[in-house]
Amino acid sequence: MNPKTDRIQNLLEFIDQSPTPFHAVREMTDTLSSKGFIELKETEAWKLVPEGRYFLTRNDSSLIAFAVGSKPGFKIIGAHTDSPNLRLKPQAGYTKSGYQQLGVEVYGGVLLSTWTDRDLSLAGRVILGGKKKPQLIRFEQPLLRIPQLAIHLNRDVNKKGLLLNEQNHLPPIFSLQKKSTPDAILKKMVAQKLKCRPADILEMELSLYDTQPGAVAGAEGEFIFSGRLDNLASCHSALHALAESTKKDPATRVIAFYDHEEVGSETAQGAGSPFLKDVLERISLTEANSREEYFRALAKSFFISADMAHAVHPNYSDMHDGQHMPIINGGPVIKSNAGQCYATEGVSSAWFESLCKKAKVPVQKFVVRSDLGCGSTIGPITAANLGIRTIDVGNPMLSMHSIREMSGTKDHEFLIRVFKEYFKP
Repeated sequence: MNPKTDRIQNLLEFIDQSPTPFHAVREMTDTLSSKGFIELKETEAWKLVPEGRYFLTRNDSSLIAFAVGSKPGFKIIGAHTDSPNLRLKPQAGYTKSGYQQLGVEVYGGVLLSTWTDRDLSLAGRVILGGKKKPQLIRFEQPLLRIPQLAIHLNRDVNKKGLLLNEQNHLPPIFSLQKKSTPDAILKKMVAQKLKCRPADILEMELSLYDTQPGAVAGAEGEFIFSGRLDNLASCHSALHALAESTKKDPATRVIAFYDHEEVGSETAQGAGSPFLKDVLERISLTEANSREEYFRALAKSFFISADMAHAVHPNYSDMHDGQHMPIINGGPVIKSNAGQCYATEGVSSAWFESLCKKAKVPVQKFVVRSDLGCGSTIGPITAANLGIRTIDVGNPMLSMHSIREMSGTKDHEFLIRVFKEYFKP
C-alpha cells in the first residue's frame, strides 16, 4: 500500500469506529496520545511548557488540541464531530401489531428515506451508578431495521416520493420477543455488553447507525462511500495535519472539534459556547502574560472552519449556480454567502487561495443559488465569538446528510496537504 492509500484506509477505519461523537472523540484522543499530546482537564490548573502539545475534551463529545507557540497568535482549524441521525428516546420501547419497536427522535437535518431498509445497530454512551465514568458502547451486529412499505401497498411511491412521518414511520423494528418489554431487553443487552447489572444502568444515550463499513469505490478508486463524512472527514484531515506538524511555530496551532453543529451549536459543548475562547485565554495567560496579550494574540489569529461542501450533482445540476459548480476531486471549496451564513470575506478568501497555491492544491468556489436558502457552519459563530478573521472551506461531496455519503479520495489528500501547509512556521 502506498502512503496515500494508507491515509484513506485510516480515514475509513476512523469513521467506522466512530458511530457517535463520543466514539469519534475517543478515537482522536487515542491518536493524539500516541503522538505525544498530554491530556488536560478543565477543572485542574494548567502548567504548559513552550512547544508543549496538549488536548482536552468536554462532555466526551467535543475536543480541543494545541501545540504551544513562542509568540502571541493562533492558527486554528475548526470542525464538528456530530452528524444527522436517529436517536433513541429515553423510554423508547413499545409493542405494536406483534412487533417490539424503539421510539426515535430525529437529530439534525436527516435525509430520512436513506435510513430505511438498512442494517442498523446502536451505539452511544451509558451512565452507570457509582463513581464509574460513562461507558461507551457499540453493538457491531445489526439489531434494527426501518422497513419500507411494499410497493403493492404504496403504488404511487415512485411518482409521488416516499413521505415519512417522523413519529409514525421511523421507529425501527427491534424484536418479536414477548417475554419481556423492549426496554428491559435492551437494558439487559447493554448490561451484558458492559459486564454490569441492569440495575447499574442509570441513563443511556444511544443512536442508530448503519453497520455497513466505508469503502473506496469507483472505476479507479476515486470515490469514498461512507456514513458521517460530514463532518468526520474534516476532523480527520485537521487532526492528522496537527499531529504530523512537528516543526516549531511562533503561533500556537489549534484544532477545535465541536458537538451539536447539526442542531445549531448553542450548547455547552457547541461552537456557540465559550469552550474555545476560554482555552485560548488560558493558553495566553499561562505564561503570566497580561490579558492585553490575549487580545493581541486574537488580533493576530486566523480560523479555518472546515465543513464538507456541496459538489454539483450531474442529475440535478440546475440546483447549482452555473458559475459555482464544485466537482469531486477538484480540490477544497471556498464557501461564500452574502448573508454571512459562511464567514468568508475577500481577504480570507484570497489568503486561502494563496495557501492552496503554495501547497500545490487546486481550489474551487461555492455560492448557493440566489433563489435557495443557504446552510451555515461553525464559521460565523466562531468569528462572532472571537472576532478573528475566518474562512469557510470544505471538500466537495454528494449525498450530504444521507446515511451513506460520497466524496473523493484525492480531495482528502488535498485538504490534509493544505492544512499541513497552514501549520508550517
